[in-house]
Amino acid sequence: MRCGGWPGRSRSARRSTSTPFLYLSGERELDLPSAAGIEALRRLLTFGGFLLIDSAEGSTDGAFDGSVRKLMSAVFPPVGAAKTLEIVPSDHVVYKSFYLLDRPLGRLAIAPAMEAVIRDGRIVAAYVANDLGGAWMRDDFGNYDLPCEPGGERQRELAFRMGVNLVMYALCLDYKADQVHVPFIMKRRRWKPDDGALTPGKP
Repeated sequence: MRCGGWPGRSRSARRSTSTPFLYLSGERELDLPSAAGIEALRRLLTFGGFLLIDSAEGSTDGAFDGSVRKLMSAVFPPVGAAKTLEIVPSDHVVYKSFYLLDRPLGRLAIAPAMEAVIRDGRIVAAYVANDLGGAWMRDDFGNYDLPCEPGGERQRELAFRMGVNLVMYALCLDYKADQVHVPFIMKRRRWKPDDGALTPGKP
């Protein structure tokens, strides 16, 4: 899902329910969906859907960030003093659903933690301000579009691993493999297991 593709109209609603993993990326202010779109998104996330919000803004307090917070508050209004988006602790299962990680690095490393909307113990919407998509992007020749700062290619690998963890979490929730399959995945991706990225450190 990109900015403007909200599941409010009938066609968008049908498409979103057939693809319950939604991806919203942006770098500027986001127009909120209609009331029908808000309700459709609330129902989708409440009944098993998952939304990954990925900021490419390069800031933790810019216009896109503000729009994200307004959107999530509209979809899941806060109760009392509680905030809709809360910090995901580093020991949450999303950081160990496949790879063992401790924070959501992307093209950037400006936000030390992931935020999320959590309902009944389940993350229904994850918000990463470090531009995961920017680390994943390639041009038509297979070259990466953007450098990862400040950690370079090691940081990029950790961004890919965060993406894998998010997909595994969305599909399996608290499933946690014993990691016997990790060397096989490493081999298929032509990445050496001793590259130093097994245990994320400070970039």
